[in-house]
Amino acid sequence: MSWFPSPSSPRVAFADLRAFMRQRSREQVIGLIMAFLVTIIIVIEFLVDSKINTAPPPRIVYVESYPATRTDAQIIADQNKDKAARDAAELEKQKQFQKLEKQLGF
Repeated sequence: MSWFPSPSSPRVAFADLRAFMRQRSREQVIGLIMAFLVTIIIVIEFLVDSKINTAPPPRIVYVESYPATRTDAQIIADQNKDKAARDAAELEKQKQFQKLEKQLGF
């Protein structure tokens, strides 16, 4: 392969690169600045876009305040009432799934 130049030392290759970098025209400098500017803008856009709409919305948690003089019977009654509400919601959800199952033909 005679068209390749003969091997040269790394020092000569580095000197050639340094000489090439010293001879820059105005267009090359503008092109270099534009290339860096476009690359930086794209990276910034990716960083900013990764922060938009990724945080979960704030949750509001309601807590019931009970008096300190509450008896065990009242506690058990409240627990039974809450369990009945959970069971009713679960049953309603199960009925909705059964209705959907019938609509889809499963």
